[in-house]
Amino acid sequence: MTTMDWIDWLLAAPTPTIRYLTLTDLLARPAEDAEVRRARRAIMTDGPVPAILAEQSPEGHWEPEQSYYTPKYVSTHWSMMLLAELHADPTDARIRRGATYMLDKAAASLARWQAEEETGFSCLWGNILRYALPAAADDPRLPMFVDYAIHDLQSGHCRCKINSGLACAWGLVRTLWGLAIIPATARSPQLQAAIAGAVEFLLADHSLAAANYPVPDGGKIHSLWFKLNFPLFYQTDILFTLRTLGEFDALDHPGAQPALDRLAGQRGKNGRWRGSSPYRSRTWSALGDAEEIQRWVTLQAAHILKQAGRLEV
Repeated sequence: MTTMDWIDWLLAAPTPTIRYLTLTDLLARPAEDAEVRRARRAIMTDGPVPAILAEQSPEGHWEPEQSYYTPKYVSTHWSMMLLAELHADPTDARIRRGATYMLDKAAASLARWQAEEETGFSCLWGNILRYALPAAADDPRLPMFVDYAIHDLQSGHCRCKINSGLACAWGLVRTLWGLAIIPATARSPQLQAAIAGAVEFLLADHSLAAANYPVPDGGKIHSLWFKLNFPLFYQTDILFTLRTLGEFDALDHPGAQPALDRLAGQRGKNGRWRGSSPYRSRTWSALGDAEEIQRWVTLQAAHILKQAGRLEV
C-alpha cells in the first residue's frame, strides 16, 4: 500500500475529526486551507460531536446520570472528555456549559482534597483540566486544579489509594494530558519542573515500552498498556502516553525510543495499525464502528511517528 492509499482511507472517515487531523497533523495543511476549514466546521455539524451534544440538558449535564462520573462512560465527565478528544469547539455555548457544570460539581471536592493535603484521583482532576481550560479559561477556580496537579506530580508521582498508595502512572499521564493544554509560554517555572519530573518518571525511572510502573505486591502490569486503544477514559496505554509526551516535545528522549520502536513495529503491511476499543459498548455509539477505531489509532500512531522523525507523509 502506498502512502496515499492509507491517507485516502483516513480522509474517507465518516468522523470529521479524523479528516481534520489527517489534513493538519499528517499533511500539514494550514488552517486557512479550504478542505481544512470544511472539515473543522463539519466537526460541530456531522458525526459524533452533534450526536453527543444532542443528549445534553440545558443545564450542561447528560441525562440520565447518577452523578457526573456514572454511569461510565456516558455521564457528563466522560462525555466532556470525548468531546475534547473529538476537537469540539471549546467556544461553543454547549461546551462551555458542560465545563462550567463540571467545575460547579468538582471544584469544592478538590478544594477539600487540597486543604487536607490528600493525593489521588489524579486521572479525574487531569481530565477535567483538559476539557475545562479551553472552554472556561477565565474561571477563577481553574488555577486550583493546576496547583493541585503540580503538588500531585511532585509529591510522589500521583500516588493513589487504589494503587495501594504507590505512584500511579495512569493518573500521572492523565495529569500531564490536562497540563499539556496550557501553552508552553504560559507555564510557570514550577509547572515546568513538575512536568519535567513526570517525564523522567515515565521514561528514565521506568520503561514505557515495558510499562513497568509501580503496582502493589503481587500485582500485575495491566494488559491494556500494550494494546492500541481508543477511546480511553481514566486509563492509559503506550499509545496514549506517547501522544501526551508528543505534546511536550519529549519524543526525542532516549527513554521513548523503545516504545517508538514497538509502535513502528505494530504497523501492518497495508500501512495501518490495528486498534482496540475495550469500552465501546459502554460509551456513545456515534463514535463509529471497528473500522473507525482502526482509523483513530492509525492516525494517532502515524502522527506520533511523524513527530518523532520516523515517518514521512
